[in-house]
Amino acid sequence: MKGRSPVFRRLIAASAAVLGVGLAATGCSPVKMGAAAIVGNQRITIATLDTEVTNLSQTAKLYPGTVQLSATQETQETLSWLVRFRINEELARADGITVSTAQAQTALAEIYAESKSEAESEGLTDVTLNLILAANGIPPNLSAELGRYQAIETQFVEQANGGKIPTATSAQTATTAKLERAQCVAAKTLNIEINPQFGRLNYSQYQVVSAPS
Repeated sequence: MKGRSPVFRRLIAASAAVLGVGLAATGCSPVKMGAAAIVGNQRITIATLDTEVTNLSQTAKLYPGTVQLSATQETQETLSWLVRFRINEELARADGITVSTAQAQTALAEIYAESKSEAESEGLTDVTLNLILAANGIPPNLSAELGRYQAIETQFVEQANGGKIPTATSAQTATTAKLERAQCVAAKTLNIEINPQFGRLNYSQYQVVSAPS
């Protein structure tokens, strides 16, 4: 992703499904005052966003030369993940998926292990979880939410494949398509609105990007 080392491509586990489905943009009604975004009937407040961006920025500064995000990127990445977390929570609600603390912790540990191995294979040392999270635009204090995010996807894929993780390419393709569709439906249900102050939502990856001038 732009603004960071190539070693830190979008988290492998957390981005197993590239959301290539087309969604119609939501309506143009103004976002409620004080909200960075509205997701369903819940607001992501500007105050919350500011706090999380500060958490990300302070961590990123610990890794100069490795994590290089502009202020705009820090804001957009943080808001993107806050929105993605809520989309997967809606998916879980709709599909009856429940995630225990232990399952979320296991999912986070797997993300860390896989991302750390990839980073080390490309020459980085002392690869901490906070470094991986910050490089992917995730405030480290939201690590538990990332664990839930991945655990929800894992359970969905297992359910879609008869109770086990698919290994055959055809089964992986089929379950990925089902996951993409379920996330698409969840996003539509939530009728997501982004405050134009922060950009707009690119529905191909649920990424907040700068709006055209």
